[in-house]
Amino acid sequence: MEISKIGIVGAGQMGNGIAHVCALAGYEIWLNDVSQDQLDKGVALIDRNLERQVSREKISAADKANALARIHTTLHLYDLGKTDLVIEAATERETVKQAIFEDLLPHLQPHTILTSNTSSISITRLASRTDRPEKFMGFHFMNPVPVMQLVELIRGIATDDETFTACKAVVDRLGKTSATAEDFPAFIVNRILMPMINEAVYTLYEGVGSVQSIDESMKLGANHPMGPLELADFIGLDTCLAIMNVLHDGLADTKYRPCPLLTKYVEAGWLGRKTERGFYDYRGEVPVPTR
Repeated sequence: MEISKIGIVGAGQMGNGIAHVCALAGYEIWLNDVSQDQLDKGVALIDRNLERQVSREKISAADKANALARIHTTLHLYDLGKTDLVIEAATERETVKQAIFEDLLPHLQPHTILTSNTSSISITRLASRTDRPEKFMGFHFMNPVPVMQLVELIRGIATDDETFTACKAVVDRLGKTSATAEDFPAFIVNRILMPMINEAVYTLYEGVGSVQSIDESMKLGANHPMGPLELADFIGLDTCLAIMNVLHDGLADTKYRPCPLLTKYVEAGWLGRKTERGFYDYRGEVPVPTR
């Protein structure tokens, strides 16, 4: 099937990035969120990021204007019923995602494909709560979406070939690269990345090194572009904790036990850049380690 209209649920960090790249690739976008303020912030961020691409001569001013014109915002899920593909990009909580899909179902066309941008949750389990498990799959973009080239495609146990082919064609049209992952907790990228971040938090928790020494060690000693604690702040500590819990519960292995210090930061509401405090304090001109 040919996809021309895409619905995106969630206008936050991931949702607005997905809307950005899809609109730039020529798709008509319906961007949904429960808050008009969140929608306005999402579109404003898309505008700024597109302008940055114009200033770097990656796209033209006309490309930017056309992309913004293709993005329609709505507070109502039923407006996504006209789309060919829905990408859910809400918070990384299974109950929230299930509720979104249940609310969407009555409004969808029979051919509409449902996907989730989840970074860890079972695609098969999410699909089983819908009326179209064969037209359901994981569509995991990396953050920040306009910059990162990879998209993980995850088939549930019932996902059919037509659905997979249609989603892969979208990735190709976006100019990104797809990696096919099996439906196991956290898939490929986060199965490897999150335990590394969690181990970095344990290294801090046990007093092996400070925030700065841990991050500098990995940047200079392993040639990572960001230190693991800096990266955790960028991703969001609540998201990191949620993924570690999925790994721990789904694989029943103590090596995936979330570090107590990570849990403590999340309980304090220190979630990283989005709350201006995490392993670094971002409220000043220069980020300062909090430990």
